[in-house]
Amino acid sequence: MTDTELLPGPIDYVLLEFPGDVPLDGAAAELLALVDSGIVSVWDLVAIRKEADGTFSGIALDAIHESFTAFEGARSGLLGDDDIAEAAAALEPGTVAVLIVWENAWAERFVTAAFGAGGAVVASGRIPAAEVIEALDLLESE
Repeated sequence: MTDTELLPGPIDYVLLEFPGDVPLDGAAAELLALVDSGIVSVWDLVAIRKEADGTFSGIALDAIHESFTAFEGARSGLLGDDDIAEAAAALEPGTVAVLIVWENAWAERFVTAAFGAGGAVVASGRIPAAEVIEALDLLESE
């Protein structure tokens, strides 16, 4: 690594499950906007369909929504067949899903500076959006 080379930001993944017949144009557009603004970089994006009998398969991104085809070929090598099988096991039958691995590109300079100063991550976590919404709703009802 050179002095001018940035370290990657934190890498996250999400498995988003959808009913099989819901249009996903809004979700695709927002993901594209995040990438276009430099907030995230998509490293992997895989679409999965789980049939009513529990079998699963990868599906073409345009089968989810044509906007997702912008991520065709987004495969970093971080996701393997075992990861996709594990993701499919978490899905309900009759659904489709996207498994996305992204870099929080907004944090590259911060991560580079922190590590350059000898910093080390000693703990990390994520609070799922559903839990935040639930907590805020609870506070609002008090």
